[in-house]
Amino acid sequence: QVQFVESGGGLVQPGGSLRLSCAASGSIFSIYAMGWYRQAPGKQRELVASITRGGRGNYADAVKGRFTISRDNAKNTVFLQMNSLKPEDTAVYYCNGDSRGELPPPADFGSWGQGTQVTVSS
Repeated sequence: QVQFVESGGGLVQPGGSLRLSCAASGSIFSIYAMGWYRQAPGKQRELVASITRGGRGNYADAVKGRFTISRDNAKNTVFLQMNSLKPEDTAVYYCNGDSRGELPPPADFGSWGQGTQVTVSS
């Protein structure tokens, strides 16, 4: 079973940028559809960006134009470049994926990694 480890979070001022990384174990990463999710205190986990096996990205309206998802299959890694960060982007960010090529609802994933905390504050 592929496992995912997130990194790259931190404290940043509004308007700043961060780049998150998600490293995957296993040799079949390239067939996974991947997603970046976030969960703010008191809120449900939500999908913010996804990327297909072929590298096409899709974004939630709240982050469209500010976040960019990408993947490097040779390094078993997916990235989330976050620009123009806002206080409402504050959350724990997680990645997850599915080898069937489509992402299920967050509640249907069997396991999650530890996530990485992103805090946007002045």
